[in-house]
Amino acid sequence: MNNEGAPPCPSGRYLRIAAGDTLYLIAQRLGTTVSELLRLNPGVNPFQLQVGQLLCLPERFCPSRVFWEVSPGDTLFTIARATGTTVEKLLELNPGINPLNLQAGQAICLPG
Repeated sequence: MNNEGAPPCPSGRYLRIAAGDTLYLIAQRLGTTVSELLRLNPGVNPFQLQVGQLLCLPERFCPSRVFWEVSPGDTLFTIARATGTTVEKLLELNPGINPLNLQAGQAICLPG
């Protein structure tokens, strides 16, 4: 990704806004919070995101870049069992998630 002209970003990781993106959807997809995205992107108006705009991503972004997309009925236990890991490891990799309220379509970071 060409990051020329991008705002400073401590993590060096960016996401380019696509059509239909909202900070809420991005936060869910990446396992972070809207508050964290706003903190890292102080000039961003969450109600006027522009396609192609770059957002700085948190340092604790998914290091493996491997995700599980939550389906209805999934729990951290079933995801851990299906992927050969533990609930504890999933919680460590996904500090912003509520394990009792997973949402269909939510991205859960998996170990590498």
